[in-house]
Amino acid sequence: VRWMMYWIVFALFMATETFTDLLISWFPFYYEVKMAFVIWLLSPYTRGASLLYRRFVHPTLARREKDIDTFLVQARERGYETMVRFGKRGLNLAATAAVQAATKSQGALAGRLRSFSMQDLRSLPEQV
Repeated sequence: VRWMMYWIVFALFMATETFTDLLISWFPFYYEVKMAFVIWLLSPYTRGASLLYRRFVHPTLARREKDIDTFLVQARERGYETMVRFGKRGLNLAATAAVQAATKSQGALAGRLRSFSMQDLRSLPEQV
């Protein structure tokens, strides 16, 4: 559980740091403070990630639990519909390609089949 709290808080930190890094990276000792913050999150003595998770992240997630569940259900349904749509589109493309390949090679196939016609078989010398 402790590691789960750490990774959730660290992921949120990295997501916000990606945007704020461009704005405040010019502050003196910015990178040193950032490194100290990550060590504070990770340290088993300070338990910074657990503190931040219990104080901020968990209450926010608990308040929005129904919204998150609704979003997940909608995402699952949209994902299923998208996969079915792309599957149908892929099958249609494969069927079209197969039909086009068959029609293009029909002349070669007819030529090969003609070589086995009855006239060709009659013209072969009889072997005893």
